Amino acid sequence: LQLVESGGGLVPPGGSLRLACTTSIFTSYDIGWFRQAPGKEREGVSCIKSTDSDTEYAASVKGRFTLSRDIEKNTVYLQMDNLKPEDTGVYYCAAVQSYGSNWYIPDVWDFWGQGTQVTVSS
Repeated sequence: LQLVESGGGLVPPGGSLRLACTTSIFTSYDIGWFRQAPGKEREGVSCIKSTDSDTEYAASVKGRFTLSRDIEKNTVYLQMDNLKPEDTGVYYCAAVQSYGSNWYIPDVWDFWGQGTQVTVSS
């Protein structure tokens, strides 16, 4: 299983970015997004079920980030609005056959992409 992230970049505070995660067997796996800031541990941002597109969000991004999926393109999109400097970090896409209530723990996920840098700065 390969996961490829794209869409990172530099954006001022209050701006928006859309990250994409494309995978080869999208329909069989749940997809999650994590981020890691310098000197900090990797943290769960959001995830989406392959079965019913149910989603979860970290409290810090709820209301600002939106996760969606395009089945035909085997791609999951993370729309990030009203970005803040504390959203800065490397964003990783991850996959697992089925996540549970502990989705925000990195060890739960089996496959990872290479990451894409998001920098929020004026």
